[in-house]
Amino acid sequence: MAKKFVLALVSSGAEKLTAGGIILSGAIAQDMEAKVFLLIGGAYAFRKGVAEEHKKVGEAHFTTEEFQNGLKKANVPHWLEFYKNAKEMGNVKIYLCGTAGKIWKSADKDDFYLVDEVCGIGEYISAAEEADVSVVL
Repeated sequence: MAKKFVLALVSSGAEKLTAGGIILSGAIAQDMEAKVFLLIGGAYAFRKGVAEEHKKVGEAHFTTEEFQNGLKKANVPHWLEFYKNAKEMGNVKIYLCGTAGKIWKSADKDDFYLVDEVCGIGEYISAAEEADVSVVL
């Protein structure tokens, strides 16, 4: 049986979204079954019309410009590409917290990128309890 990985994205900072994508890619490379939950900040960042251009860093000690220059120099893609690639390469489901969706636009999964299902917070809690590895960013 595959190990289970859960990633909760609570931040909309590009540095945390990028780190989450890198960690998710590692989990998929190790043949883990993955569930990603888009909570308040994560839901905002995955909104259609926001995700494509979203590069703002969160509460970091560096600037957005420094971060973007570092990504470019290291040839690291936009954070959304990590999640797209992980879904193509492995068993990844992305869940939108219904409340978070309503805060930013709607609880309709079609208003967000890559979302498989809309769920309540109980789904996240249950998945985190069952996970072999759980990360919150």
